[in-house]
Amino acid sequence: MRIDDRFDDLVASLGGFYRTWYVYVGLELGLLGRLRDAGPEGITTAELARRTGTEPRLVADWAWGADAHDLVTIEDGRLSIPDDVATVLLDADRSEYLGGQFLHAAVGSLDYAHLLDVFRTGAPAPERPDRYRAAIERLTVQDIAVFFQEVLASVPELVVSLRPGTRILDVHCGGGRWLIAMARRFPGTTLIGVEFEPDSVARARANVAAAVLAERITIEQGAVEAVGHAGECDLAYFQYALHQLADAPAALRSAWEAVAEGGWLVTLDWYIPSDPDELRSRHGELIAGVQLDELVQGTRLVSRSEALGWYEAAGIPTPELIDLPSGATAIIARR
Repeated sequence: MRIDDRFDDLVASLGGFYRTWYVYVGLELGLLGRLRDAGPEGITTAELARRTGTEPRLVADWAWGADAHDLVTIEDGRLSIPDDVATVLLDADRSEYLGGQFLHAAVGSLDYAHLLDVFRTGAPAPERPDRYRAAIERLTVQDIAVFFQEVLASVPELVVSLRPGTRILDVHCGGGRWLIAMARRFPGTTLIGVEFEPDSVARARANVAAAVLAERITIEQGAVEAVGHAGECDLAYFQYALHQLADAPAALRSAWEAVAEGGWLVTLDWYIPSDPDELRSRHGELIAGVQLDELVQGTRLVSRSEALGWYEAAGIPTPELIDLPSGATAIIARR
C-alpha cells in the first residue's frame, strides 16, 4: 500500500475512535433519540439541549462534531438524524443494531489504563466495575436480536419445540434480558437464569420484576459449572458467555446434563476468524477490538475449532455449527 493510502487508512481508524465517543454522548444523553423524535424537519441545538436537560453551548459543539462524523445533519440551523443512522444506533430489535457496541466500546475503554500492565505481566486488570457489566447488558441486546432473527430462522425445529410448558435455562444469564425476551415470545414457558456475579444477579432480578415476569422467570445465584436441574430443561442456552468462563467444558457438561431427552443446547458467540481474508475485514476489525477488551480482564475470544474442542472435552456429541449473517455463530446440540 502506498504511504498516502496507508496514512488515509489510519486516519480513518483514528477518526473512528472519536466517532465512538460522539455516538456514546449522543446515546447516553438522549440526544440521538430526541433527534429521531423531532423527525425530518429537525430542531435547533438550543431546543435539543432543552429537551435533554443539557448545556446548550456544549450541545452545539457536539452537533458540529457529530455532523463532521456523518452522524447528524445540520441545515439552516436545524439538526436532524438520517434514518439509516437512527436505525443502526437506536433500533435494538434489529440484528443490525450497533448502539450497544458503541456503548460497550466507550465504557470498556475506561479500563484500558491497565492494558500495558496486563501485557507486561500477563495478569488481568483488577475487578472491573459494575458499569462495565451494565454496558455488557446493553451490548447483548444485539445478540438477542441475532438469536430471534437469525438463530430461530436457521433452526425452525427449535421454534416448534418451545411449546407452553417448556423449561428454558440461560447459563451465565447476566442481567436476564434474553430470558425476558424469551418469556414474551414464548408464552407458557418457564425460565431459569443461573448467574455467579452478585451484581448481575441483583440486576437480573430487578429487570425480571420490572417486566412483571417473576412468576415465570427465576434467577438463581450459583456456579455455572453446577447448574443442577438434571434432565429438566428443553433448552439450555449460553449467550456470549462460554469464552468468559474459567472452565468452559465443565459449564457445557453441566448444562448438557440439565437438557431433557429431545432437548437442545445452544450457544451463540462471536469467534476469531480463522481465514486471513475474513480477519482483514470490517467484521475482523470489530472482533479484534472486542478481543482487546477481553484481554484486559483475563479472558479471550476463541476460534470455532477451539469452541468445538470444548464440546468434545465435555463429552457432548458433535454439534452443528451455523455461521449467521451477522457474523455471529451458533453451535447447536440436541440430546
